[in-house]
This record gives sequence, C-alpha cells and structure tokens, in this order.
Amino acid sequence: MSFERNIFINCPFDDDYYPLLKPLLFTIISSGFQPRITLERSDSGEVRLNKIKELIEASKFSIHDLSRAKSKRINEYFRQNMPFELGLDLGCRDYHPDKKYRSKKFLILEEEKYSTQKALSDLSFADCKCHNGDAEEIVYEVRNWLAENGIKMKSASSVWDAYNKFYADLFEQKSKEGFKLKDINRLPIAEFMRAISEQFK
Repeated sequence: MSFERNIFINCPFDDDYYPLLKPLLFTIISSGFQPRITLERSDSGEVRLNKIKELIEASKFSIHDLSRAKSKRINEYFRQNMPFELGLDLGCRDYHPDKKYRSKKFLILEEEKYSTQKALSDLSFADCKCHNGDAEEIVYEVRNWLAENGIKMKSASSVWDAYNKFYADLFEQKSKEGFKLKDINRLPIAEFMRAISEQFK
C-alpha cells in the first residue's frame, strides 16, 4: 500500500500483549489501512534496525505503545526499544529532507495513565491515550484516533463486535484444519494479518 495508507506499529511483542495486538491489527485492516510491523516478515539475515527505519519511512501514520515503560518485577529491565523507535519516527518527521514526512501522524498509547510522562519527561505535553491493558479499549483508542484524522469509521462497538466474530470464525476454521488452541493462539502475526485481509477483500 501507499505511504498514505500505511500505519507503523511499535509495540511490545510479549505474550501478555498479543491479546491487544490482534484487535489493534484488525481495527487497522478493517479500516482500509495496512499495518507495518517488524513481525510482518521474518528474515534472520535482515538487520532489525534497517527494517524499522524502512517501515517508519513507508508510513504516514504510526502507533507507539509504550506500555513497558516500567518494569514489573525485581531485576527486570525496562524495555527501551519502544521509546527508541518513537524517537526515530519523530526524527523522521522533523528532520527528513523530504517534506512529505512533516505530515506524519502519531498515536502514543500507554497501559497506565501518565506512566509515559513519568518515564519520558520530554513527552510531558504529549497527548498519550491509556488503554489500561484492555483489548476493547485499544480498539476504541485506535478507532477514535483514525476518526480524528479525518477517516470515516464505523463505531468502536461495531469494530469490536466484528473482531470477536472474526476470531470465532478463525478459531472454528483452524480447528477443522487440525489446529489446537495453542496453535491458534500462537499463529505468526504475518499469518494472522493475512487472515484478516482475506476477510476484507
């Protein structure tokens, strides 16, 4: 898809976040946009930073979820990947010689209200949206952000209901193909995105 319809996704890739990532991806694809995420392709020979920069430059819109701004357990390291990628994206908008990047739009998400401002004081005036770790809330925040940027959208409730129907249908289909529950829950993100896209062809 074109620059105008691409949305770069910068988020955690841990098991706790997958129940949020899946409806986030569904909201984007069902709205006629293309999510651009490092998990969209797997190549161990590809330098990850180069891939990130490519996806950032290919996308007018970006969603940055900084939910891991605070470690949750003793001796657990704070994840700096997400703030780093946000910085790259902001730099692309402000310093890229091609003026089209000045039109970039950002949605910054957090799990706990004001946690981003505490961890990154440079963003103290940023309008971060809080999803409280709730999958339905992330649909509301992404849907409303797209609507605020002039995109004609269905209601968040409609998108959420459509996602749940899609996931139930996917579960039934994959079960008939011999997939067990753990197989379905751990489908590669690229495969999951293809399944959503098939729904909206």
